[in-house]
Amino acid sequence: MFPMKKAYIILPLLLLILFIGLNMDAEAQCAMCRAQLETADNAGADAKNTGINSGILYLMLFPYILIAFIAFLWYRSSQKSKQQANA
Repeated sequence: MFPMKKAYIILPLLLLILFIGLNMDAEAQCAMCRAQLETADNAGADAKNTGINSGILYLMLFPYILIAFIAFLWYRSSQKSKQQANA
């Protein structure tokens, strides 16, 4: 049973390292942002494009963190209830 617990710890850590190490620039914009950036791109404003893309990625991060936190609490609660049922 001990090696399985190790896998539950090691696998997420390896995935985290993989995702951090293989980061790529994402271009996820709404239609309005894309239109604004295309107009700005014609004027040669590359720093503005990078700033908006970074801001969008920053805003996308928090819902995923919230979902992961809720999943962790749910998992921990189910583990505690299993331990209490076995005791």
